[in-house]
Amino acid sequence: MSETVTRPVATLQVLAEQVLIAAGTSAANAASTAAALIAAELDGLPSHGLSRIPFYADQVVSGKVRGTAVPGLTRGGPAVVHVDACDGFAYPAIDVGLAEGSRVAREMGISAVAITRSHHCGALGYAVERMAESGLIALFFANSPAAIAPWGGRTALFGTNPIAFALPRTAATPLVIDLSLSVAARGKIMLAAEQGEPIPAGWALDAEGRPTTDAAAALAGTMLPLGGVKGAALALMVELLAAGLTRAKFGHQASSFFDAEGAPPRVGQFALLFDPAAFGGEAMIAHCETLLAAIADQGARLPGERRRKTRARLRAEGITLPRSLVDDLERRARHGE
Repeated sequence: MSETVTRPVATLQVLAEQVLIAAGTSAANAASTAAALIAAELDGLPSHGLSRIPFYADQVVSGKVRGTAVPGLTRGGPAVVHVDACDGFAYPAIDVGLAEGSRVAREMGISAVAITRSHHCGALGYAVERMAESGLIALFFANSPAAIAPWGGRTALFGTNPIAFALPRTAATPLVIDLSLSVAARGKIMLAAEQGEPIPAGWALDAEGRPTTDAAAALAGTMLPLGGVKGAALALMVELLAAGLTRAKFGHQASSFFDAEGAPPRVGQFALLFDPAAFGGEAMIAHCETLLAAIADQGARLPGERRRKTRARLRAEGITLPRSLVDDLERRARHGE
């Protein structure tokens, strides 16, 4: 029997929604969440893809995530949007926040979207790319449960804390930059641990602060920050923006995204949206294009180009997943387990 199975994108979208609904998630929240995870799969980011569904479903069942939460929306000032995710999934809260933030940005030239009491937000590039496709520039920060120690420390305080940016372009798909502040995504180490595979050297330290290639030991220890001391400083910055400004839990206070135990993680996300019209409009975008052209003239690849090619291929061919994962999802969809 093959260890993997390939399914069409639409089939997997429906399956993911069915699993979440069977666990107690509202149809609207299930659709938003499944769409974000499918987008991660299409971009070749399985650590933020459908492998998350069993964890999500178990957390809905246990009450760690409120599957039926309706995000609350308030204003904190002329250009500030606050969203309370109400211990629900991050994706519906992001949808609500960015919709209102977009409206405000077009009115004010800029807006800030602060999301609190939230959950795992997956691949942030998915959110900022949508904003750029609508004509806005977007910068997004998110914190997550502790995985990185402060530089010189041994105990994790900061999450892997992704940063994403997107810029609309004149005659091309948006420029998208999406990165976490650990050398590798924690989800990749989770997958390696589940499959009994080693991780590359330089990704993590064990609980004693020693370099390790053992995925299980890495999960018990800390992730190494991207760029050493500079990456640790950036991780601190994201904690203060995504959790400080939103009064969400800092990484060392948040519960795990990977089990159904304990209280809701209640992490935060923070986005800045810019309307190019307030900064020179088409002339500003054209000015940015001169830099992107200079990069291309050297034969260098712009960030996100590989993901777009992967996306097009997988939309045509379907998404390949471990058979064990598909079997688990199908069982959950049938029985609500």
